[in-house]
Amino acid sequence: MNNETLKFKFSLNDYIRPNIKALKPYASARDEFKENEEGMVFLDANENPFDNGVNRYPDPQQKQLKSRLSTLKRVAEEQLLLGNGSDEVLDLIFRAFCEPNQDSVITLPPTYGMYEVLASLNAIAVQKIELDANFEPRVDVILKAATTATKILFLCSPNNPTSNSFKAKTIEKLVTNFNGIVVIDEAYIDFSNQESWIRRLDEFSNLIVIQTLSKAYGMAGIRLGICYASEAIISVLNRIKPPYNVNTLTQQKALELLSKPQTLSEDIQKILEQRKVLMEALQNISCIKSVQPSDANFILAKVDDATKRYDELISKGLVIRNRTNQPLCNNCLRFTVGSPEENSKLISALKSLS
Repeated sequence: MNNETLKFKFSLNDYIRPNIKALKPYASARDEFKENEEGMVFLDANENPFDNGVNRYPDPQQKQLKSRLSTLKRVAEEQLLLGNGSDEVLDLIFRAFCEPNQDSVITLPPTYGMYEVLASLNAIAVQKIELDANFEPRVDVILKAATTATKILFLCSPNNPTSNSFKAKTIEKLVTNFNGIVVIDEAYIDFSNQESWIRRLDEFSNLIVIQTLSKAYGMAGIRLGICYASEAIISVLNRIKPPYNVNTLTQQKALELLSKPQTLSEDIQKILEQRKVLMEALQNISCIKSVQPSDANFILAKVDDATKRYDELISKGLVIRNRTNQPLCNNCLRFTVGSPEENSKLISALKSLS
């Protein structure tokens, strides 16, 4: 592990909560028996013996799925942790590295709301440092705000709801200089021209990258989040994850759909094409004042009256997201890029508004 690029000496051991260090992880029946399963009679886990496809517990380490993702993403299996959606992964990170009623984290509003929710759930203080007018992190302000109690910095890039990717140099400066763990949430990375930060995991021992199969891969219904980090960080998170946190059906469906990379690539390309169509159309609608460039599968637009326009679109059968109450998003609406038919309906509805 090369830590020479860090401007401080990062020791993971200093960030693991004492109770986590002392924890004896639960060993499930499937964790204890790790030999070849073929031909074996399993009478160890108190399962129903009658095969219906889901009568056995799932693989607690998701070995087949991790192998597939390891190949696709070119990351070692030991640097992967899978969760019941990214939210479970984020919660594990809080519980592993933040002491309740003592530590804090930094978030950069406007951003994904679950960071704050999970912080509150784990009794962790949140230092909110708003993005600048261009929706970029204010590096100097962030670094100055961090204290010895500030354990984690959350970066969402491409960011939700602003749809932009943070500049690579900005992220690098934060990862290099933030004396703590930096979590980069890349839920929308497949819609961006930016290179994923998983390519640089071995450069930064304080870096965690979160991705998901819910967006570009079209698997929101199966709830699968992916954590990429050093083997040491993954080992800590594995100690505290529930033993069977990713169910059999999720593992099977993910393997099935990941075996069709051409279809996945074509779907992403279609969304990017429709994003361009929608972006161009929004520029010429009277109630829309400005449109934020997008690196995601959604577009943030400033309108004359967000609440009024939201209600009008609802009345026309179109559900979008009103983000006007978010910092820096006054009178902003968020439009997910839909199918050609859905986007056409949205454009027609917006043009009809007076």
